[in-house]
Amino acid sequence: MSDSAPTAKRDGFTSSFGVLAATLGSAVGLGNIWKVPYMTGANGGAGFLLVYLLATLLIALPVMMAEIAMGREAKANPITALQRLAPRGLPWWLIGAFGMLAAFLIMSFYSEVVAWVFAYIVKAIDGSILSSDPAVTGAAFGQLISDPLQSLLWQWFVLVFIGGILLLGVAKGIEAVTKKLMPLLFVLLLVLCAVSLSLDKAAEGLRFLFQPDFSKLSASVVLMAMGLAFFKLSIGMGTMMTYGSYFRDEQNIPATTVRVMTADLFISMLAGIAIFPAVFTFGFEPAAGPSLVFITIPAVFAQIPMGHLLMVLFFVLTAVAATGAMLSLLEVPVAIIHERFGLTRRKATLISLLILALAGSTCALTNSTLAEFKLFGMTMFDLFDFLSSNLLLPLGGILICLFAGWVWGEERLLQALSNRGTLANQRLVGILFLLLRFVTPALILVVMLKGLALF
Repeated sequence: MSDSAPTAKRDGFTSSFGVLAATLGSAVGLGNIWKVPYMTGANGGAGFLLVYLLATLLIALPVMMAEIAMGREAKANPITALQRLAPRGLPWWLIGAFGMLAAFLIMSFYSEVVAWVFAYIVKAIDGSILSSDPAVTGAAFGQLISDPLQSLLWQWFVLVFIGGILLLGVAKGIEAVTKKLMPLLFVLLLVLCAVSLSLDKAAEGLRFLFQPDFSKLSASVVLMAMGLAFFKLSIGMGTMMTYGSYFRDEQNIPATTVRVMTADLFISMLAGIAIFPAVFTFGFEPAAGPSLVFITIPAVFAQIPMGHLLMVLFFVLTAVAATGAMLSLLEVPVAIIHERFGLTRRKATLISLLILALAGSTCALTNSTLAEFKLFGMTMFDLFDFLSSNLLLPLGGILICLFAGWVWGEERLLQALSNRGTLANQRLVGILFLLLRFVTPALILVVMLKGLALF
């Protein structure tokens, strides 16, 4: 295994919009469709949004900027990048290894949830879930997840679909696809928003989302917002360092990350506007999670004019949101295997897909064949989620902060983020450096301890 694979003809993003679309595609995922809007509405509306934005500025953005800057400086996968940037003999490359492991674990269970979404596009088209009775839509969802053959086949379809895009490369695959998917995402959301806002109780849904209720803000809600901010922008798992290695040298990293954060939040709020007025109009509870996306939403669309078409659009939209996130996750092991072992990108992609098909099958069968199989009291689906979300990602985030703030140093960070002095952002980088050294790692540690239920 070597860190000296040739990089002279290394693939990369070719335009500023391509950089923005790919990075935004990594940040946007299924959580934008239900989790962020629901958590906003249930925890104080605009008050929660303010806390979430502050947490993003203090936690997510500093790590995101540091990851991308380090990736671009080294022009390599996360393991090789940290080997090149760190003093000789110190094992900072383990951050990249942790990121690769986290990406595999997340893809193992996330690919199954995305498999349900793709399956529901077909169900929406054939009308089999077009019912106003949640008992009917609930039974359809239960039948899907409890069928081992369907679960595996749809998961494998998703992996082949994502792998096929990655086989095309960075510019012709990731960049080309996300440049089309992100505008499509906005258009579909705007169409659904227009329909939702025309319903009788649209105002009630908007109040749920945006009306400030500061009485709901508590220490636990603040911790929840901090955790959401950390996990939402795909940091701590090597994706941003990998994508950063494809950034153009003249790309303004701070400006790009702020645009990504803003657009990501905007998409989440548009999703809330598209969903919750309809949910309230027809008297459903705005419950979080799969029950909202796969059970409540079909029942809602069944009662809306052109509901059949709109339901198809909704699940296409959800699939689009998930695709960009999956591309960035799978790109981490693909880039590492491709560059570290000197294999072709095709072989690296196929090896990654094979590992994921094997590991992911344990999550796909969680609701059927392996329903009774548990480790540490958790199903494989829950175990992979717990290990990645509560341990590996926060640990990776903390280590990136420590490396950027205490090892790489302020001068190198300034050179990277100012594009060798061509950008006048020295004061911004100085603030960022202080956050990375002291504030951000402390806050991520709090999120990690909370996730591990240690306080």
